[in-house]
Formats: sequence, C-alpha cells, structure tokens
Amino acid sequence: MNSPHAPGFRAPAVTAPVSVAVVLATIWLVSGVARPVAAADPAAIKTALARGAAYLAEHAQAEDGSFSSEVGPAVTALAVTALVRAGTPVDAPAVQKGLAYLLGFKQADGGLHASGSPVSNYESSLALVALAACNADGRYAEEIKGLAAFIKRLQWDDGEGKGESDPAFGGAGYGSKSRPDLSNTAFMIEALRSVGTSADDPAIQRALVFVSRAQNLEGPHNPLPFPAKNPDGGFYYTPAAGGESQAGKTPEGGLRSYGSMTYAGLKSMIFAGLTRDDPRVKAAVEWLRRHYTFAENPGLGEAGLFYYLHTAAKALDVLGDESFADADGKTHAWRDELSDAILARQREDGSWKNAKERWMEGNPTLVTSYALLALAHCLPRPASAAPAGGVTP
Repeated sequence: MNSPHAPGFRAPAVTAPVSVAVVLATIWLVSGVARPVAAADPAAIKTALARGAAYLAEHAQAEDGSFSSEVGPAVTALAVTALVRAGTPVDAPAVQKGLAYLLGFKQADGGLHASGSPVSNYESSLALVALAACNADGRYAEEIKGLAAFIKRLQWDDGEGKGESDPAFGGAGYGSKSRPDLSNTAFMIEALRSVGTSADDPAIQRALVFVSRAQNLEGPHNPLPFPAKNPDGGFYYTPAAGGESQAGKTPEGGLRSYGSMTYAGLKSMIFAGLTRDDPRVKAAVEWLRRHYTFAENPGLGEAGLFYYLHTAAKALDVLGDESFADADGKTHAWRDELSDAILARQREDGSWKNAKERWMEGNPTLVTSYALLALAHCLPRPASAAPAGGVTP
C-alpha cells in the first residue's frame, strides 16, 4: 500500500445527477481553458461528501467495523477520518465500529498496528490522525499519547546509528526497519501535528532535515548530489539508500520530481514551521506553479491520482491562500477547481475509483476515503479560522 502518485483527464465515471457545474468543470479540465476565479460550491461539495460517506458506511464497512481488513488497519483508519471529516458524527455507528476495530490493534509498545506488521509506522500514523479527529472530548488521550511516542521511536535518528550526515536521518518508513521515504515521513509529521505537537519539537525538526533532502534544491539544507542533476525545486520519493523517484531518473541521472511528493514536501515544510519566504518553500511553490493541474499527478499521469488530490488539498489549505497563480500568471480558485475535478469522477454509488490501480487505487474504499478527505479541505474556510491542518503559516 504505497502512497504517492498521474496522464490525462478521464471522462467522469457516472454521477447522478450531473450538475451544470460538473459539466462545465469537465469542459474546463479537458480544454485547458482558464476558468473564472470563483468560490467552491459548498452545496455540491456537501452533497458529494454525504454520498461518499454513505457509500463507506453502507457498502464498504464489514460487520467487525473494518474497511478493507485484508490489508490491515490502515485503510480503516483513513476511512474513519474521512467519515468524520465528511460530517459523520463521532458517535455514529459506522465511526464507533471503525474505532473499536482500530483499537483492537493496540500493542504493548504503544503502537496501533497488526502484530508483527512490516508497516507499523504507516498504520500507527494513520490511526493517530483518526483518533485525533474523534478526540474532541479527550476520550482517546491515553491512546494518542502512546501512539505519538511510538511513532517518534520509529524515526531514523541516532538511535538507529544514523547521524545527521546520513541521508536517512530524520525520515520515517513503513516500519521500524524499512528505508525512510517522504510519503511516510509526511504522514508522520501530519500525525504528530494533528495532536498538538509543536513545530519546534525535535522529532519534527529532525523530519525537516529529511524532507529538505528529498527536494531538488541545492543549498545548505541539502548536501546530497541529486539536486545538481535536476535542480527544479520539486520533490521525489526518498534520498535514502541511494535515492529513488517513482517518476524515474533524468538522462543526467537526477531524480525526477513529481506532483504528489512535491505537495507532500510543501505541506511537511509548513507543518515544520517554515514560512513562505524560506527558499525551500519558494522553490516548491514555483515547481507547483509550473505543473498546476488536477487532471493528473504531474510526472506520473493517472498513477496515484487520488493520493495526489488529497495531498494537494491539504497542502494548499495549510498554505493559506484562496487562489493559486500558475506559471503563466493565471489565477486559479483552487478549492473550486479541485472539488470540480473530484466531483466529476464520483461514481453512481457515491464512491470513487482509479482506473489506474497502482498503489491500491483500484480499491474504492481507499480511493473514496482520499476523495472525501480532499473535498473536506475544499469547503470554504471562515475568514477567522486557521487552515484545516491546524497550522497558521
């Protein structure tokens, strides 16, 4: 269940009914014509959220409360968070059954993962976000404390013999012994910040070291050889163990940047306390301006498209701007355009699914969870409210 990563717009899978807004969205997406800047349609988004949540609760949840239990508790954690973000009350049966299933994986080490799981960090990070979303009354405070401590222990640092000069330093992988990567590190950072961990926390700052080295940007924060071979300011999968990009290499041997990891990197840097004036943030934003689209995952086509959309929504929300200018200077109302792209792909039963099945995106439970999480960030934010990630840049 890897995270990341998508060409071309597909004709929408069937929605019922198809609104004028969705038809226009399809025309804009296919033609590439710049659309007028306007606010996202809250009514259409809320309708899609309700339909997607109903699909998860009524068709995707097993009797034991799980969602896609064959792959462990991770998808259940994502689905629980998606249900709550979509407006389902915490005390609703679907949420409570999902939480009970998740808590059945509580381990003596504080983690929340399958026994002997090779993806214990991934599972525990997603579980932490789910519990945080359901903890307004403090009912999961003990579990949250244990989970946060467990996740920090899995981070690659001096405890693993990885000093700061090592490319693995500060990162997180799927489990305690797996190579760290930007996707899992981004999940870890988001999970810790979701429960109030300070941006100045040593674990967050160690993670920032790793995140900075996954960027194709030369400078004092990245002494590795990769950026010199592809200095475009975007992000790739991992600088560890010789480096890897899911988008492959350039002819010069550089690691190609791609959309989902660049949004993951931007989000992580903001969560770690960097401001928009930091050269790393500026370079990431400039890469995203040059590759602005919600029709594909830039650099990977349709592969990982819904992971990309949900990561983009989180990153743009926490960035804090209501509009985003592309490299040609065209201004885009990103909430409007992103929500339109997702609404145009909703299926008749309320779910979403990617025809490109890489990274489990043929699983409608996982993909519907991604879509709901993205749409929740597309709802207009009150002027007085902090970004949905809880961080004010």
